[in-house]
Amino acid sequence: MSLSNMTWGIGAETHDVLQNRRVYWLAFIVYWGILLFGYDTGIAGGVVQSQYFQIKFGVRPAEGPANKSRIDNVSANVVSVLQGGAFFGALSSAPVSAWLGRRKTLFAYSLIFVVGAVLQTIAGGDGNRGLGYIYGGRVVSGFGIGAISAVAPAYVSECSPKQVRGRITGMFQIMVATGVMISYFVNFGIGLHIHNSSKIWRIPFGFQLVPAGIMAVGLLTVRESPRWLASKGRHAEAHMNLAYLRRRQPDSEEVLHELAEIEAALAEERDARASLGLREAFFERGNSLRFLIAFFIFFLQQWCGQNSVGYYAPQIFTSIGYTGATQSLLASGVYGIVKVVATTVFIFFFADSWGRKPSLFVSAIGMGSLFFIVGAILKTHPISSTPQPNPPASGKAMAAMLYIYVCFYSMGWGPLPWVYVSDIFPTRTRHYGLAVASSSQWLWNFVLAKVTPTLLTRLGYKMFLVFGTLNIAALAPFSLIIPETKGRSLEEMDIIFGAVSAEDRAENIARQEQGFSDGRIDTRFEGSGSFDNKNVRT
Repeated sequence: MSLSNMTWGIGAETHDVLQNRRVYWLAFIVYWGILLFGYDTGIAGGVVQSQYFQIKFGVRPAEGPANKSRIDNVSANVVSVLQGGAFFGALSSAPVSAWLGRRKTLFAYSLIFVVGAVLQTIAGGDGNRGLGYIYGGRVVSGFGIGAISAVAPAYVSECSPKQVRGRITGMFQIMVATGVMISYFVNFGIGLHIHNSSKIWRIPFGFQLVPAGIMAVGLLTVRESPRWLASKGRHAEAHMNLAYLRRRQPDSEEVLHELAEIEAALAEERDARASLGLREAFFERGNSLRFLIAFFIFFLQQWCGQNSVGYYAPQIFTSIGYTGATQSLLASGVYGIVKVVATTVFIFFFADSWGRKPSLFVSAIGMGSLFFIVGAILKTHPISSTPQPNPPASGKAMAAMLYIYVCFYSMGWGPLPWVYVSDIFPTRTRHYGLAVASSSQWLWNFVLAKVTPTLLTRLGYKMFLVFGTLNIAALAPFSLIIPETKGRSLEEMDIIFGAVSAEDRAENIARQEQGFSDGRIDTRFEGSGSFDNKNVRT
């Protein structure tokens, strides 16, 4: 690449960020809830690993040998009840989001999450507030997170321009990875400095209130999705919000064309049926395949093995030779850093240029190959049961393979399922589609969280071989058979999935644009006050 081309590329990137800065800001605010997703799923494994926590909550005796099976069971429960709550939260989000809109729904569920975080934080105090408070708080928090994980990517996708939608929507996974990384280092810091205090769980669980508060307050600074507004017949407000997000004048060609696409797609849906029920949403022409993809892409994502590594990273690094608590927590923290960096690089530089299918395929092959290498090393160089002051060379090699593994995960099967399912659904069914996708993610999340401690204890190296086989035999072929969505508008997905022909859609868009040119559009803002065109580009 020549210097002039590189300079032009950097300039184009800068212009894109400046032009779409309102959408980037919206994603940044909304995705603080997604940071909670990563943080809350990553924090519990380290908390439960603390001996003081185990003694305080009756998981092990103060003296004498511990029951490993009971510790595994409680660890799995504390991690997995969050996913159980999230499953139902994701399902509940569809009707609520359709009724209230994306913005108000996120605000309501963030308040539900706060209640759960408070319950977890006050556990273990006077009045014998034991594991029940932890379990109950995790369920309530999970209910909030599940809904947030379904609504947030839909909201961001509906507000993003098609040229950079993969990048902006893909920030979802950056925030997940950041949340997990923060949880690792919070656990690491507590493991170093706090040993016999309720702060071992109160600091990690109480910290959840910080990102929840940032999101709740930040939501007051962003606007509702133009596509949701249009679906509710609030056309003038949809028009003005679209112009605001694009930082263009309401009568600009770009805004009017995108608005025409939105209105054409909605008009086709209204012509096809007077109302949208569950049957129509799931079984109308072009919809069934989308829902099947949404379910199975997250089924496969969970069984690629990353979440098993992520939730129980301290235990897994212990199993490959990082035997001290400090060693295993530090190795987990480094794993988190690698994941954040790799995800950020991919999302900002490759997500909208490589395409969804090739990225998913290469990601699956890379992950599977590295899991086979880890399993083979662990088989041929088993870890000594006697704690060592330093991890053996084989342990360091396996840790390196896991670090490379998470790079492959971060270039495909980490961020892209969220981008993909946010792409493929039409406006009137997107809340149903994201609810199905998110509930599938949390359902299999729950299963993996429950079984991983047992798999790790009973299978040892074979667990890595199982995940390696699934990556190569299932995830890779799936990556090749799904349609490509890169660079296509949300409304074009109906053409890709056969809901409407390209010719019919072009005619409908032209009809809408002709209506705009004939003056059949109300550009007044439907809220309090008026819309100042002079401030659109600020």
